[in-house]
Amino acid sequence: MKYTRALLLTVVLTVLWVLGAESGQSATAPRIGYLSLGPGPSPRTEALQQGLRDFGYVEGTNLTIDYRWADGNLDRLQEAAADLVRSQVAVIVTGGPQATRAAREATTAIPIVMAVDYDPVGAGFAASLARPGGNITGMSAVSPELNGKRLELLKATVPRLARVALLWNSAEPNAAAFLRETRVAAHILGVEVQSLEVRAPGDLEAAFQAARKGRANALTVLTDPVTLYHRAQLTELAAKYALPAIYSERLFAEAGGLMSYGASDRDLHRQVAVYVDKILKGAKPSDLPVEQPTKYELLLNLKTAKALGLTIPQSVLLRADEVIQ
Repeated sequence: MKYTRALLLTVVLTVLWVLGAESGQSATAPRIGYLSLGPGPSPRTEALQQGLRDFGYVEGTNLTIDYRWADGNLDRLQEAAADLVRSQVAVIVTGGPQATRAAREATTAIPIVMAVDYDPVGAGFAASLARPGGNITGMSAVSPELNGKRLELLKATVPRLARVALLWNSAEPNAAAFLRETRVAAHILGVEVQSLEVRAPGDLEAAFQAARKGRANALTVLTDPVTLYHRAQLTELAAKYALPAIYSERLFAEAGGLMSYGASDRDLHRQVAVYVDKILKGAKPSDLPVEQPTKYELLLNLKTAKALGLTIPQSVLLRADEVIQ
């Protein structure tokens, strides 16, 4: 009987110790939030997790990540941002300008780290790259300054390029910078510009019809919720209207777009772990400069080029980081 009681006491104490240890771990392990307009996990979030592991943070062991997806719904994005604030996460990582805007509107106290933004100063997220101020810092893909390079690539690829259509959305925080930089670059290259605004997926077909009517012979696209989350429709329309197009993210080229040139959003997500680590250790976002990528990738889709009747010049092929056959 004494042995049975002793054994029972040992089991009870062991269970209580385990429960206490688990409770202590969950109480001390930091919790961060990830906010995205997109749908569910992706290579982006895998890259973020890898970056965090490089600093010793293992999700589910010594770090908790609360994911919030909006599936392309801006109203749901606002709700998701407010929910993360209510859950009192230590840091909110945002997966794009729309998510950053929603997080900023939800809190001025919790640090916000941008994994992807194209012009954080122009969008009002940072006072400057060197001294962002406020509670927002992170990575800038400096996409507006790359629009000139994209037009150069288009002109090298499309014979006698004379008129380029600009597909953009005024609801996108970086739209003004995109338009300004593209128009400047087009003027330098001697290319006319046709501005085409789309605010919903239903506007895409009409935009391509307008491009045909306006005799545009190429297209450059601002990445925004409409174009990004309806990229399959967008690239199908580009094929239907035989309009060569260049994009800022590899997802478009992978979906059938002719070419993409820009910073790797997966690399940006991996690098953002540097900010998360520093903030969890006490750094203030206002003291952490916004960083710019050091590498940009060019993807070419040769299958699409063949369908368009284009021969990619050797000078462009040699610059490609990846070629999709």
